[in-house]
Amino acid sequence: MVKRRSLVDGLKTTPKADPETEQRFVFEAKKQTAAAVEKVHKPKAPSEPQEQAKSAAPSASEVPARQPAEPNRGRTPLTTRLRADIGAALKRASLERQLAGQTPHTVQDILEEALEPWLKDRDYLK
Repeated sequence: MVKRRSLVDGLKTTPKADPETEQRFVFEAKKQTAAAVEKVHKPKAPSEPQEQAKSAAPSASEVPARQPAEPNRGRTPLTTRLRADIGAALKRASLERQLAGQTPHTVQDILEEALEPWLKDRDYLK
């Protein structure tokens, strides 16, 4: 059986790593991550007329399921608490509408659709 030692003793006997290897490990990972993010978010320009026609009329499988009413408006996080029965009913409505293929079906979109008329009626939203 291997003799047990304390954590402090284990840290004292750890060999020193090569500083160049440490820097490559830390900074190369960041470079690769940044390159991957740029690759994903970089729009791809179509090179042929056929590709342009495809991008002009996407098929049903390429259309995103959720489209905001006005794409130029951002979203802001909001945390709130609801009564348990309202929360359960909202989640159930969301799931049933999603299974039926109805829109809006996300909790967020249902809440936006319900709150918008209330805010407009009271002149909080134009």
